Amino acid sequence: MRADNEIRPGELAVPLVETTDASLVFIGRIQTPWSSREECPRQGRIDGPICRITLFEPWTQALDGISGYDRLEVLYWLHRARRDLVRQCAHSDPLARGTFALRSPMRPNPIGTSIVALEDVDGTTLTVRGLDCLDGTPLLDIKPPRHRLC
Repeated sequence: MRADNEIRPGELAVPLVETTDASLVFIGRIQTPWSSREECPRQGRIDGPICRITLFEPWTQALDGISGYDRLEVLYWLHRARRDLVRQCAHSDPLARGTFALRSPMRPNPIGTSIVALEDVDGTTLTVRGLDCLDGTPLLDIKPPRHRLC
């Protein structure tokens, strides 16, 4: 089994640039059944397993009205992903491509996004289906769809 951070043949890593231009605030934490990249699905499915999103204070009041939607867009920080690869090989393809030509989690700014099905809201916790991130992933944002679906 390949380690999560191992470079495949044909891949290219570069030195990381100094970060001084952005500040992100983690607003919550995501619970999923997956603890490694190898067992995590490549893309979430609306009929996938139950996952939980828990918001931190002071962001909990921002959930007001969220139960009126059946789908949400969830943005999260892929905290265990490499950030230095400019050429990568897809999971099942030995041909290396530029990072921006792939949906790999290994990116200069490893932001993940999924459209999820909202199953339940219980206080500060959302129960959803459709995520594709590791257990403990930091939450960046939650957005409703462009149009109300319920």
